[in-house]
Amino acid sequence: MQDTAEDISNAASGHKANLSNPNTSDASKANSKEILDSMDKPFYGDEDQNKSKNPNQVAGGLKAAINNPQTTDEGKKAAQDKLDNM
Repeated sequence: MQDTAEDISNAASGHKANLSNPNTSDASKANSKEILDSMDKPFYGDEDQNKSKNPNQVAGGLKAAINNPQTTDEGKKAAQDKLDNM
């Protein structure tokens, strides 16, 4: 592995998948959790990652969620709150 941002992100995705896989052992899950805990958060979900996203695309996604008939009322309210805070 070359340790590029993409390689690290792919490795983090694999470890996250391992954690949610019911067929993997507890030891394997513990190892994946340890590795994820040692990684920098931007590679597997930091709340600050939204700052680099295009605000127009984020707003569009929130509006789509609000108008989606399959979105729960709670989800629509959360999307509206996020949209209002933009």
